[in-house]
Amino acid sequence: MANILLIEDEAAIRRVLSKILSEENKSYTVTEAVDGLEGIELIKKEDYDLVLCDIKMPKMDGVEVLEAIKKIKPEIPVVMISGHGDLDTAVNTMRLGAFDYISKPPDLNRLLNTVRNALDRKSLVVENKRLKKKVSKNYEMVGDSELIFIIKNIIEKVAPTDARVLITGGNGTGKELVAHWLHEKSHRSSAPFIEVNCAAIPGELIESELFGHVKGSFTGANKDRAGKFEAANGGTIFLDEIGDMSLKAQAKVLRALQENKIQRVGSDKDIKVDVRILAATNKDLKKEISENKFREDLYHRLAVILINVPSLNDRREDIPLLIKHFAAKIAKEHGGTTKEFSDKAVGKLQNYDWTGNIRELRNVVERLIILGSEEISETDVNSFASK
Repeated sequence: MANILLIEDEAAIRRVLSKILSEENKSYTVTEAVDGLEGIELIKKEDYDLVLCDIKMPKMDGVEVLEAIKKIKPEIPVVMISGHGDLDTAVNTMRLGAFDYISKPPDLNRLLNTVRNALDRKSLVVENKRLKKKVSKNYEMVGDSELIFIIKNIIEKVAPTDARVLITGGNGTGKELVAHWLHEKSHRSSAPFIEVNCAAIPGELIESELFGHVKGSFTGANKDRAGKFEAANGGTIFLDEIGDMSLKAQAKVLRALQENKIQRVGSDKDIKVDVRILAATNKDLKKEISENKFREDLYHRLAVILINVPSLNDRREDIPLLIKHFAAKIAKEHGGTTKEFSDKAVGKLQNYDWTGNIRELRNVVERLIILGSEEISETDVNSFASK
């Protein structure tokens, strides 16, 4: 079922378009509005999958209607209906976000193809939103301790800005979760989020990975290749373990921050990029600076906002919630039922020394679910969660 809103001041054209759409597909429900003001009121009250809107109308013209729709419900595709003299305006509406335009009198095949394509586009947008919500659950920040509350509060304030953030903390504390939250709560959330593990890329390849390269710039460079900065254009790039980046690569990252430009390896051509940079490290960068292993000017560029993610040992009150969260998630992954943990089992896990932080806790919970009893007991913890 597709709900279509037709905004057109000429009654004859409304009748023709409504009849064409209704007869073409019985699943199309067409609602008519006689002018832009009525159309906007209907959009505020009802959900539509597509809007067909005339350009020249009394009270409120089609351009104004389009702009209003994009503010109220930007996901709705809008197809503009243009008269012969409105073609320049119709083309301009494409720049303002219209899906397409059709000319009067409408060509039947063109009209129906445009409608089908617009409805397909709407379905993709809805599906992408659904998938994004699903992805977001993979990066849920679980806990209600004071330390986690402070971090969540900082994220709420910082995410809507383009401020650069340096995330610090030990291995397994969840620094990448903070980065994902910052991106998903930002105005860049619909654009790419590109993650780069600087520690996992050999030093001689990090520049190519980040900035791309041109054919023949080094052995194995068989073709031009875009780097992560270009892939993240318009979105966010997350430089994880930036403390492991070479000084040469650091200099190029600094230039990208200062000038919003990069150069591919082997090229002197500037490429403009618009990216928000988030960085993370488990190292003491001030110590690295004193040992000439990290650039101080880059540090100050990255650390506009500092977020330190606490160790699990510093937020033990969150362990019961984390156990419950991981147990449900693991049960879903394995296709089984969620196992409960006894109070004594939880209490014992709360007293462990979690050197591997949240990552280690998740592994232990998974091991207990696989090997333990129907209800995980203190005995199960003693037997299978050995440290």
